[in-house]
Amino acid sequence: MSGTPAAARACILAAVLCAIWCTLPAFAPDTPVPWGTAVLLAALGLGCEAAGRRSPSGGPGPVAAGAFLPVLLAASFLLPPAAAALVAVGGSLAGRVEQPPYAARRIWRAAQLALTCAAASWAYAALGGPATLGGGGAAPDFPRALLPACAAALAFSLVLTALDAVVLAAAERRPVLRSVYELLPPALGPHLVHALAGLMTAVLWRSPYGPLSALLVLLPMYLSCWVFAQYHREQAAHRATIRALVHAVDIKDTYTRGHSERVGRASVLIARELGMDDRRVEGLRFAGILHDIGKLGVPTRVLRKDGPLTPEERRIMELHPEYGHEIVRGIGFLDEARDAILHHHERLDGSGYPYGLSGSRIPEFARVVAVADAFDAMTSTRSYRRARPVPAALAELKRCAGSQFDPRMVGALDRALRRHGWSEADTAVTADEPREPQGPHAPLESHGPRGPRGAAAGARRDAPPVPRARSAAPLSGPSRDRRR
Repeated sequence: MSGTPAAARACILAAVLCAIWCTLPAFAPDTPVPWGTAVLLAALGLGCEAAGRRSPSGGPGPVAAGAFLPVLLAASFLLPPAAAALVAVGGSLAGRVEQPPYAARRIWRAAQLALTCAAASWAYAALGGPATLGGGGAAPDFPRALLPACAAALAFSLVLTALDAVVLAAAERRPVLRSVYELLPPALGPHLVHALAGLMTAVLWRSPYGPLSALLVLLPMYLSCWVFAQYHREQAAHRATIRALVHAVDIKDTYTRGHSERVGRASVLIARELGMDDRRVEGLRFAGILHDIGKLGVPTRVLRKDGPLTPEERRIMELHPEYGHEIVRGIGFLDEARDAILHHHERLDGSGYPYGLSGSRIPEFARVVAVADAFDAMTSTRSYRRARPVPAALAELKRCAGSQFDPRMVGALDRALRRHGWSEADTAVTADEPREPQGPHAPLESHGPRGPRGAAAGARRDAPPVPRARSAAPLSGPSRDRRR
C-alpha cells in the first residue's frame, strides 16, 4: 500500500474497521447464525472469484464477477447482516485485481462488499423479507417477496456507489457527487437483475429441494454474464485498436500530441447536445480521435518541416484524409466514423477537400468533427502561439458558420460549453518542446486547397508563424498551414 495516497489509506482503514464491527455480532453466543448456509455460500462465492482469477487477462473475469453478485445477494436474503458480510470477504480477497496496488485494492473490495452485503441484508430484514421466502412447508409469498428484494438491491447499489465515490475522492480528488452521478445509474439495473437471481436462489434454498437446486439458478446467470463479458472483451479490443492508432500518430506528429483525444471529447459534447443515441455518440468519439490517422501516410519531413510548405508538400498533406480512410476501411466497428475521417476538411461552401462536397452532402459526422477540430486548434497552446480564450474561439466559429462550418454544429458546441465548460486539462500544451511565440501579435494562419483563407479551417501549424507584416490574411482561424 506504499503507493496509495494517505487519504485513500485512511479511507481503506476506516472501511476495514467498519466491516469488522459489522461482522462481530455473528460471533456473539446468543446470535443464531445458520453457519452451514454461510459456509456453503462463502465457498460458492470463493469458487466464482477463484475461477475468474485463474482466467487470463481479458478472459472471463467479468463472468466470475457477475456470477458472484447473485451469491452475495442470496446471502443477504438468507443470512443476518453480520453473516452476510462474512460471506463476501473470502471471495473478495481471492478475486483478480488488474491494477496495482493489488493488496490495497483487495482489502478495499473485501471491506466494501462486506459493508454492502450487511446493508442489503439489513434493508431486506427491515421490510420483512425473510418471512416471504417460505420454507418449513410454507410457500414463498409472491409478489410480496419482490419489494424487500428490490429494496435490498437498492441499498446494495447505494452503499457500493457511495463507498466508491468516497475512495475516488480520497485517491483522485474527484467530487463525491459527480462520482455518484456517474456510477449509480449504470449500477442499478444490473443489481436489480442480480437481486432477482439471488431471490430465486434463496427461495429454492429454503424449498424442499435444498441448496443443490438453488445452485442451478446461477447457471443461466453465469451464461448471461459470459455473453456480457464477450461484449466487453470486444469493446476492449476496439479501444485497444484506437489507442494503438492514436499512439502511432502521436509518435509521428509530436507537435499536436493530445489533440486527437480533445477533438474526440469536443465531438462527444456536440453529439450529446444534438441528442444522438449512445451508439452514434461513441462512433463520433472514435471519429474525433482518429480524424488525423491519415498522417501516418504523410512523410515525416513534411509534418515536422520548419517553415512554409511548398505547393507540392501541400498537395501531399491534403491526401491525409484519404490515407486515413484507407487505413480504417477494414475496421467494421467504426461505421460512420470512416466518413468523418475522409470528409472532415470539407467546407459547407464546397471549397474544402478532398472532394469539394458542400452543404448536406457532407456527412453529419464530418461536420461535427470539423467544428471540434477547429475549436481545439484555436484553444490549444502550440509551440508558436498561445491558446485563444474559449469565447474568442467560439466567436470565430460563429463567424465562419454557414460558409465553412455547419451552424447547427457550432450552436450545439456553444450550448454544450455553456453547460459543461472546457477545463484547463482539455487545453494542455500539445508540443513536446514548446518554443517562444514570436510576439503577441503574430498572426494565425488558415489553409485550404485554394490558398489562405481567414476561416478556422486550419487545425494545425507545425512551422513558425508568418510575421504580421508579411501576411495579408486577417487574424482569424487557428492556422494557415496545410498540415491540418
